[in-house]
Amino acid sequence: MRILIIEDNPDIVANLYEYFEPLGHELDNARTGHGGLARIEEQRFDVIVLDGRLPGLDGLEVCRRLREEFRCDTPVLMLTARDTVHDKVNGLQAGADDYLVKPYSLIELEARLHALVRRAGASASGQILRFGELEFDTGLFEARRAGQRLELTPFGYKMLAALLRAAPRLVTREELEKELWKGDPPLSDALRSHIHALRQVIDKAFPHSPPMLLTVSGVGYRLVDNHVSQ
Repeated sequence: MRILIIEDNPDIVANLYEYFEPLGHELDNARTGHGGLARIEEQRFDVIVLDGRLPGLDGLEVCRRLREEFRCDTPVLMLTARDTVHDKVNGLQAGADDYLVKPYSLIELEARLHALVRRAGASASGQILRFGELEFDTGLFEARRAGQRLELTPFGYKMLAALLRAAPRLVTREELEKELWKGDPPLSDALRSHIHALRQVIDKAFPHSPPMLLTVSGVGYRLVDNHVSQ
């Protein structure tokens, strides 16, 4: 499992690393809510372990933003000292999938994480999208160009899926913004930044192949396959 730990207590973080890494799991961690959201935007994880009480942006708000703004469906297990029914309900309503009260058993934590990942895998729709040299397995979140694995951000995967589903049709900026932010994009031109990052991965990393991501100025973007006649 690829596990993201969002926890500000260094002793707890060290304890989780000591337990999970020898079992073959890959871990990353952030000490703040904002740091955790940044990690999630950059990488894809199988499951997230989230502390309920974080400095600044607390666990509930991190979870809400994860679901509502990032549209991220990665399973979240919330670790917290808050043990009332009201606290648990708040965590689940914020978007957490499971709730474990401190102190907890590491064996139980591992079992719960496996169960969350298993359920997420069972509910994933394993559709494979293809166009030209590009393909994307939406169930496994694996993208490739000419057989070479592509490492994208969560937003990058969403954009690639939208472009592949439409290819070779043009996808407007409005369509992409709806896909990423459900029609409520940030004030800054974040879409341009995400398109730039996607182009770096699927085109710039293949300098000997013709580019596939085409910008139609002022309108949107589309994929092209230069190996066939246009």
